[in-house]
Amino acid sequence: MVRSSVLIVSDDPEFARSLMARWQAERHVPEITLATGSVWHSASTMNHDVIIVGPMRDPAPKVILSALNSSFRGAVIYFAEEENRTAPLRSEYPHLLIVPRTDGWAGMLVMVANEALRRAEAMQRALRAESAALAAQGHATLGRYMLEMRPSVNNALTSVLGNADLLLLESGAGSAEAREQLRAIHTMALRLNEIMQRFSSLDAEIRAGEKESQAETLAAGCAPATRS
Repeated sequence: MVRSSVLIVSDDPEFARSLMARWQAERHVPEITLATGSVWHSASTMNHDVIIVGPMRDPAPKVILSALNSSFRGAVIYFAEEENRTAPLRSEYPHLLIVPRTDGWAGMLVMVANEALRRAEAMQRALRAESAALAAQGHATLGRYMLEMRPSVNNALTSVLGNADLLLLESGAGSAEAREQLRAIHTMALRLNEIMQRFSSLDAEIRAGEKESQAETLAAGCAPATRS
């Protein structure tokens, strides 16, 4: 299982220490990376699920916030030191989560970040399920095509085997090299025929399993309820 990742961007070491100390009290602690405003760059955000922007030397880190608001697809949490700046910031950066400085701010930041991580994890599960469903749909389409083409393939194999048998029965037909090639064609056709027979057996087993499952479902639905 891939561990969740959080990037904390701040020029205040005490902010980062307090936040990490508060996170250690949680049951699940993500992988945390620290960065200052001077070394931060947009490419450094790609491998993180949540980004927390804390106090900076610049009181309004517009460059960082604007970049994250427009390009980062995960959750961005901005720690606003002035509570009266919360509304303007939310209006200017609608994709960011703004958490003002209040009593217990570290716990609030961790709570918001954990919720964002849970949502990111749920989204990843949904994407994986969607990819698996698309793959299964592709396999099902291929399976249906093979089922539809099975009679044609069997007919072609029967024709190849029959003609190869006839040519091999004619003792004077063709050179020794040609007859060796005919035997190779005959052997490969037999192998293809075995594969098609196995496919037919598998199809029969799947259909039988589906019927058995349906019968069990109907039986369970019709079974009388037992009294406690």
